[in-house]
Amino acid sequence: MAMSQDEENFGYILRISTDEWLKQVYDRKKYYSGVMRQWKRGNVILLAKKTDAGDSFIGYGVIDKVEMLWEMSPEDEAYCKEHGWKCAISFQPLIRFEKPYPIRESILADDPRKGRLLHGARLTEDQVDAILEAAEDQQS
Repeated sequence: MAMSQDEENFGYILRISTDEWLKQVYDRKKYYSGVMRQWKRGNVILLAKKTDAGDSFIGYGVIDKVEMLWEMSPEDEAYCKEHGWKCAISFQPLIRFEKPYPIRESILADDPRKGRLLHGARLTEDQVDAILEAAEDQQS
């Protein structure tokens, strides 16, 4: 029996634009986001960043918690407002690939959305599984 859209555990792509923010995501196990989606615990977030091989998946995380501005410490809230971010997504686990997996080699190679347009893109559970499997195969 097919799952309804309400039951499917969608995944999403979030891009990381700078090395500083990449370090922050992995140090804090948290991604500060300016895009709002129907984030929920258990969603898989594929992290993408521009690399020498072009836009690539660099890792992934499973959402543990989503904090809105009013739920944050005053320091975190001020930091988010300063950058135009609306929420903080905490991950458990958060995995970083040793070798980035180029998006152009993935099942999304023919997707018309490229670069910035992939930020916040929703993926089906099957798409997420296929990307993670291929990325893990590339690691060995």
